[in-house]
Amino acid sequence: MKLKIVVLAKQVPDTRNVGKDAMTAEGTVNRAALPAIFNPEDLNALEQALRIKDQNPGSTVGVLTMGPPRAGEIIRQGLYRGADTGWLLTDRLFAGADTLATSYALATAIKKIGDVDLVIGGRQAIDGDTAQVGPQVAEKLGLNQVTYAEEILGVVDGKATIRRYIDGGIETVEAPLPVVITVNGSAAPCRPCNVKKILKFKYATCPMERKGDEPWTELYKTRPYLTLNQWSVADVDGDPTQCGLAGSPTKVKAVRNIVFQAKETKVLTASDNDVEGMIKELLDEKIIG
Repeated sequence: MKLKIVVLAKQVPDTRNVGKDAMTAEGTVNRAALPAIFNPEDLNALEQALRIKDQNPGSTVGVLTMGPPRAGEIIRQGLYRGADTGWLLTDRLFAGADTLATSYALATAIKKIGDVDLVIGGRQAIDGDTAQVGPQVAEKLGLNQVTYAEEILGVVDGKATIRRYIDGGIETVEAPLPVVITVNGSAAPCRPCNVKKILKFKYATCPMERKGDEPWTELYKTRPYLTLNQWSVADVDGDPTQCGLAGSPTKVKAVRNIVFQAKETKVLTASDNDVEGMIKELLDEKIIG
């Protein structure tokens, strides 16, 4: 069975390695001070997509991402591992999107791609930790969805069989295609990049990534696969009022860098006064809130 698979992926700041310069004076993330990486759980999702492709000859995997032109690196990383194509949504009108505007943009792009059987993404991104985008994409497209997937066991007779974690155990479910699946970080890690594919696609770029004076510029005329798909709001027939900041009802007020330090120990009793005092201290110190 030939399947058309789209993997939702995001380039994120590496918030696992936060240093003293990670925050701006305004309390937002200083993205320039943090390396940009492939969102970890999206790599788990990519591996599941590639396994389904391996099981179903003739299937294709495409990587869909949204971001500035440099986010084209996410598509290249997908190509190096076995993806067939990719699409970068890049436009100033996409900037500043919350989960609602992001899911709208991704859903419009999936509609433009057309005839998609599987949409697979990571459970959540490490720069937001909301786990909202995948389910919102499914809702906007009117598709079935399965969350917290550990493994896509196979696709047979138009149904995907998925093993997922739930509270208290594991369950195996079937979902008719097309379906949106979000994958846990505890799923199988993504395969490494393939050297032959790196050599083939290392110069693959979106038009906005190019300066125009690269020594390999002539290759783009003879090797069309080196030109990655780049779409604006207009290209996906999007409504500008639902994209980026204009379409985002939520705004990040501030991001705080909390550093845990070892201090003296305290012995608390189970009394209401001790418990209330501990909660007040944690709130005052911005450890919880």
